[in-house]
Amino acid sequence: MSGRPIGDHALLSDCRSAALVTSEGSVDWLCLPRFDSPALFARLLDDDAGHWSIGPAGPADVSRRYVEETLVLETTFRTAGGTAVLRDALALGRRERGHALGTASPGILLRQITCTEGRMPIEIAYAPRPEFGLVHPLLSRVQGGLTAYGGAQVLLLSSPVDLEVSGSTAHGRITLRAPDRLGFALHVGPAWGSEPTRWRARRIRRRLNDTVEGWRSWSRLHRGYVGPWQDEVGHSGRVLRALTFAPTGAIVAAATSSLPERAGGTRNWDYRYTWVRDASFTLQALATAACEKEKDKFFGFVARAAATQLHRGVDLQIVYGIGGERDLSERLLPHLTGWRGSAPVRSGNDAWRQRQLDVYGELLDAAHQTLPSDERLDPPTRAFLLQAAETAARRWTESDQGIWERRGPSRHFLHSKLMCWVALDRAIAMASALGADERVPRWRHERDRIRQAVEQRGWNPRLGAFTQAFDSDDLDASALMLPIVGFLPPHDPRVQSTVLAIATHLTDAGGLVRRYRGDEIQEAEGAFVLCTFWLAHALALTGHTTRARQVFETAIAHANDVGLLAEETDSITGEALGNYPQAFSHIGLINAARAIRDAERQTAPQGTER
Repeated sequence: MSGRPIGDHALLSDCRSAALVTSEGSVDWLCLPRFDSPALFARLLDDDAGHWSIGPAGPADVSRRYVEETLVLETTFRTAGGTAVLRDALALGRRERGHALGTASPGILLRQITCTEGRMPIEIAYAPRPEFGLVHPLLSRVQGGLTAYGGAQVLLLSSPVDLEVSGSTAHGRITLRAPDRLGFALHVGPAWGSEPTRWRARRIRRRLNDTVEGWRSWSRLHRGYVGPWQDEVGHSGRVLRALTFAPTGAIVAAATSSLPERAGGTRNWDYRYTWVRDASFTLQALATAACEKEKDKFFGFVARAAATQLHRGVDLQIVYGIGGERDLSERLLPHLTGWRGSAPVRSGNDAWRQRQLDVYGELLDAAHQTLPSDERLDPPTRAFLLQAAETAARRWTESDQGIWERRGPSRHFLHSKLMCWVALDRAIAMASALGADERVPRWRHERDRIRQAVEQRGWNPRLGAFTQAFDSDDLDASALMLPIVGFLPPHDPRVQSTVLAIATHLTDAGGLVRRYRGDEIQEAEGAFVLCTFWLAHALALTGHTTRARQVFETAIAHANDVGLLAEETDSITGEALGNYPQAFSHIGLINAARAIRDAERQTAPQGTER
């Protein structure tokens, strides 16, 4: 059973796939060649599911960082006898720069350890376990490394150290003396094709330098945000890029599968896919982080993936594979025990079968942010968006599973109604571009009906707040979206009261916000990092900038030592929970930082609260 804290891991990415590395220098998660590929190392979910560690043979003081403006990781080990620095990266393409980041990535994990002072005994343990630990491959020594055969892939480890093989695991030990340096590379190829070619030390060093420069060139092009938490916003922009599948522009919700909302719990989902729900929030964050090309490509992916479904008259799917795949059928992996015994472990996500009416609003809002409003759109895009608006107008009265993807009976969730209102509001604003001026009166009529229903059945005067669902007594943090999407002005007394109610009743002792409370929660979960940023965002909009800053600082304090945020945080221990790193959390950070900056700029001349 794996028990290492989730927040102890750092992310590597080549904008196609991801790895997670512990502070002890162990790669405990690696999916190649895509984010959603079966893991080659999955010790994150089970101690016996594979890892690759490089580090000191004895105790050491450890510090780590990303090389400035990159996602190349440096881990520094200090012992009484010396100091060594381990540099890790998923290789970018040769001389890959700027917006092209990830388009030619070779799918190779690079590791280089350098003794910078004194001497240090180094141990290496290599235990590949393809297909989420199901395959224990045959390891064979070859000149300059090891091959691993088993399953559908062949792995080649380029290693300057002669490793001793025992079954499906290899070990080695060597003492480095300053300035000794060792370079390693892990290559993956199809089992039935030609074997990968071994990389020598010079090539590994050169490609590591290329990868550093590639990330830096991207970062230099994306310095558009100026304001408070500028470094955190820039880093979160890099994390979003790292979670982007460069060939299509899709952004995965997280790099992992089955990390739980509660240790030992069962709500363990595969997040290595792209949700339409995230689209409008993602595009706002990408715009703030000056990622205009990424913004356009992400919307293009969502539109292409979803287009033919509305044409056929079926529900708009809420989640897609990163290549546009629709069938994400869930399967259990019973041979894995799960993180701290949190079973079952899953691959795939059956949320693709759910109905969520909010997706029409997120789609139209994304289009409104991305597409020109002063010129006619091309016929396929126009037809697709018209169908989305018409579906929202026709089906907003129906029940669904809601933003949190409840796997129980459908309900009339307030957030779903709100986002159908957004769908029609944005369609009306885009009417000329859609060639739909004649539809505007009917859209306005339905938009007004939604407003009336939300204000009458979503507002609970006893609680003094908008609630989770129509005629409900339960609070839900998604009601914070009412002022954020423009449904009601921030100064509306009901908005002010709702924000206060959520801040009072959904905030835990540590200052983080839970998604909801109510009888339907069958097992406890952590506080939701995104919802905490939503609260900071809403507080800024409603004029409470000092409190907004406090809430924001509380949220970012739960980032780990290399600035990564999980989905949730344990309310008692403060430990990271859920899939990781979570795109939505970093999106919330970016959008809340912008909202606080803008609110403070508006109030500063009058000398009001800051």
